[in-house]
Amino acid sequence: MERAKAYEVAAAMLMSVSLLKRRIRDGAGEAALTSPELRVLSRLNRDGPATTADLARQEQITPQAMGATVALLEQRGFVARSPDPQHGRRMLLAPTKEGEQALRSGSSAIADRFTDSLLAAFDDEEIEALRAAAPLIERWAEQM
Repeated sequence: MERAKAYEVAAAMLMSVSLLKRRIRDGAGEAALTSPELRVLSRLNRDGPATTADLARQEQITPQAMGATVALLEQRGFVARSPDPQHGRRMLLAPTKEGEQALRSGSSAIADRFTDSLLAAFDDEEIEALRAAAPLIERWAEQM
């Protein structure tokens, strides 16, 4: 594909994802998880325990920024530290029961809103196209 067409797709995706992100943020309550908190809890829940440095690398942010997010999650009781059995001085983070519950309730509330919106605005073929695009968008985000 030529660069101009790829640029057109990238610009359209940027605008669409920005609007989607804004809608999610607007619908979240004060007690809701922030986007960084949600990403960390989701990653720990999906991939298992990790160090702060590992999470920072995966999210492509500084260890200091990740440390701030982890500290907030710890204050809320959503993650806990435990010694790494293979490296005694390293600490692993894992979601607590409260963190798993916050992840489920936050994710399900957003997913419920998305589901209602999809059913109201799109036909079956369009919903299927979005389903097929989701892994591609995730892969794109991971490699950026």
